[in-house]
Amino acid sequence: MEKKKQPSKLIHISDILSSALRQYRPAMDMEMTKIWDIWDTAVGKPIAMNAKPDSFKDGTLIVNVSSSSWIHQLKFLEREMILTINKHLDHDIVKQIRFKIGKILS
Repeated sequence: MEKKKQPSKLIHISDILSSALRQYRPAMDMEMTKIWDIWDTAVGKPIAMNAKPDSFKDGTLIVNVSSSSWIHQLKFLEREMILTINKHLDHDIVKQIRFKIGKILS
């Protein structure tokens, strides 16, 4: 008699990656990956359409921006952005933001 296979439970890829990364990355780095989830809400739609987080290292968030005029504008908002982002993350992780012209992926 042949056994029927039980339907497997689907697991979202983000759950698998989070579990795997937790073994190799410090907890604060894992917290920082949340930045991509909260970015649009934290900075607002106009900024989010022209600036996206690219990477994070040693308290510095690197953000790709669509143009040099946006870099200029965002430099004036940097302190406020840091406070808002950290508030959404519930940790003071971001100490500085560096802006650079780069691809803005939706």
